[in-house]
Amino acid sequence: MPFLAYVGIFLLLPTLLVAYEAFFDAAGNFTFANFDELRQDTIVHSFISSIVLSLESAVVGSLLGGVLTYVVATGSPDGLLRRTVTAASGVLAQFGGVTLAFAFLATIGPQGFITKLIIDAYGTDISGGWLYEPLSGLVLVYSYFQIPLMVLVFLPAMDGLRPQWREAAESLGGTTWHYWRHVALPLLTPAFLGAFLLLFASGFSAYATAAALVSQGQPLVPLQIANTFSSEVILGRENVGKAMALGMIVIVAIVMTLNALLQRRASRWLR
Repeated sequence: MPFLAYVGIFLLLPTLLVAYEAFFDAAGNFTFANFDELRQDTIVHSFISSIVLSLESAVVGSLLGGVLTYVVATGSPDGLLRRTVTAASGVLAQFGGVTLAFAFLATIGPQGFITKLIIDAYGTDISGGWLYEPLSGLVLVYSYFQIPLMVLVFLPAMDGLRPQWREAAESLGGTTWHYWRHVALPLLTPAFLGAFLLLFASGFSAYATAAALVSQGQPLVPLQIANTFSSEVILGRENVGKAMALGMIVIVAIVMTLNALLQRRASRWLR
């Protein structure tokens, strides 16, 4: 009951309020004009940029996290590597927001200590402006929590591969390639795709890190939504921001529904 109350107050209620108020203007009149605003080039570009950023960060996180998960899963179940990686992943998967943005700025930003070390040693400035670009710097920054998240959600599926399956394949004359091609990959694919979709939703809904690292004028939906509530230039457009938020909710709902279907399929052989 406490958990359901928490979810209801901080998740379901705000979602319902956003969905309801997206259909009203500033004067309280029912309208679809807020959704007509979503066809503006700037808003469409924001959705496209957010989707591309989420896809890129999900690809990087799922591939690198998948490799790291394989290394951890093939090691000793009680080994130091597994305990260290899983513990670090549990912490870093939740390490985001302003703190993460400041960590990157203090490390490889224009005045970061690694930037200064490289300048002093080689005379090369690595900072530039790429760290503040949504489709370059943010992909790197998002990978900092996407890779650990991939480890956490994909490790149970990797642990589900039983040694007897490899032994059976080898006893029938199959090679390592045959085992992965006909046994492991078909079984892991639903779990991998489900984890990929979860990473996409994580990157798509991230706000604080992007807000702290790039300008509010950058074409990302969370920043555009915040702009409708905070900008003094476009007063009275708060419900347009709620229409954009409802669009994000629809996209995330579709992604998480697909993730649930894939996880259901993956759980068939994990029992």
